[in-house]
Amino acid sequence: MYFVTKEFTFDAAHNLVNYHGKCEKLHGHTYRVQITVSGEVDDEDMVIDFLELKEIARREAIDLLDHSYLNDIIPQPSAENIARWIFKRIEESLKGPSRELYEIAVWETPTSFVRYREKTL
Repeated sequence: MYFVTKEFTFDAAHNLVNYHGKCEKLHGHTYRVQITVSGEVDDEDMVIDFLELKEIARREAIDLLDHSYLNDIIPQPSAENIARWIFKRIEESLKGPSRELYEIAVWETPTSFVRYREKTL
């Protein structure tokens, strides 16, 4: 089994309305996202072409989030909810005969991130 990962960044603002602390106020981040697809190689010896992964991720999720107010897109846009939202947005488009979306990782700061998977190996 192979794991193919592509990394993205986007800038966005949010506030956490169900949180009591500094993050309940409007603020922004430069988010870092890693999208990982798992599977076996095809007849071209690839799990997925990096270009295809990039196009799907940008079209279905990253470009929608970039330079946005996340609360207009994701209720309570915590890093956890952002990761799950991205997963749900791109899961079907990445599915192939011998591949599937494995994991989304979202960094809110350079030292703080979450990973989201729907199933384990």
